Amino acid sequence: MFHNLTKLEKLMLFYCRLFSVDGTLTKDLKSLRFLQLTFRDYVTVYSGFFEPLTSLKNLGIYDLQLFCNCDNVDFSKWVKENKKVQVEIMNPELDELQCLSNNGLDRPNLQVFGKQICFFELDFVLFVLTSLGVIFFMLVVLIQRIAVYYIYSLYHIGRAWFEQAVRKDRMVDFQLGKDVVENITDSLYESRYTLCLVSRNYLCSHWCSLEMRLATCRLQVEHKDVLILVFLEKIPSHLLSAHHRLARLVKSRTYLDWPQDPNHHNAFWDRLWDKLKPDAVI
Repeated sequence: MFHNLTKLEKLMLFYCRLFSVDGTLTKDLKSLRFLQLTFRDYVTVYSGFFEPLTSLKNLGIYDLQLFCNCDNVDFSKWVKENKKVQVEIMNPELDELQCLSNNGLDRPNLQVFGKQICFFELDFVLFVLTSLGVIFFMLVVLIQRIAVYYIYSLYHIGRAWFEQAVRKDRMVDFQLGKDVVENITDSLYESRYTLCLVSRNYLCSHWCSLEMRLATCRLQVEHKDVLILVFLEKIPSHLLSAHHRLARLVKSRTYLDWPQDPNHHNAFWDRLWDKLKPDAVI
C-alpha cells in the first residue's frame, strides 16, 4: 500500500492491526516528514522501520503496546537517544510502558526487561575482548617460540638417531655441502660424548648456542650421561642466566673448571681422560 509513495510527506495511521512494523513498510517513504501512529494491538517495532525515513522530523505514537523482546527495547533506546527526530509517545509514557511477555500473562516494565535481558556493558565487553586478544597473541608467540625451539631440535635429533641406528659404519666428520645443523646433529649422535667448552665468546655465538641446545635435547631424550661441561673461565651469573638450558644443567650436573693455576692442569686432564676413556660407563 505504501510502496512508491516517494513524495509523501505526512502520514497518519489510526488503530492499525499490525503486529510488527519493519523497513518493508517504509522503504519508499524517503520524503516523509511527519508520522503519527496508533496501534490497536501489541506490536514489535523493528529497527529497520526507521532507517528509510531519512527526512522524518516528527513522530507521534499513541496507545503504544509492545511485546517483550529486544527489538522493542532497541526501539525505546532509539527514541531516547536520537537527536534528529522529535518523538512524542503518550498513554503511557515510555519509561512507564509495560510489555507483554511470551507467556501472554506477565507484563513487566520494558526498561527493566531490557536491562535484565538485552542490555550489556559495551565497555566491559570491549575490555574482555581486548584482553582475550592480547592473551591469545601472547600465547601464539609463546607457542611459536617453544614449538620452533623444540620441534626443530627434536626433528634433527630423531633423524640423526634413525640414521645412526640404520648405518653403524658412518665416520664422525662434517661433510662438505651438507646442512650445518645436520652435520652438528650427526656428529653429536655418532660420538660417545659431547665435550662443551664454555667461555664468554661461546655464549655469544649463535652456532654454539645451537650446539648446546641439540646436545641438551639428546641428553633429555636418551637420559644418558653424554654431555661434559668444561668452563674455560669464570662466567658471571647474570650472563649464565640468559642461557636457561645451560643454567639448569649447571645446577643439576657436575662440571669441570679449567684451573688457572698451572700446577692443577695435570689433575684436570686426569679427570677428563678418566671420563672419556672407552671403558667408561655411559
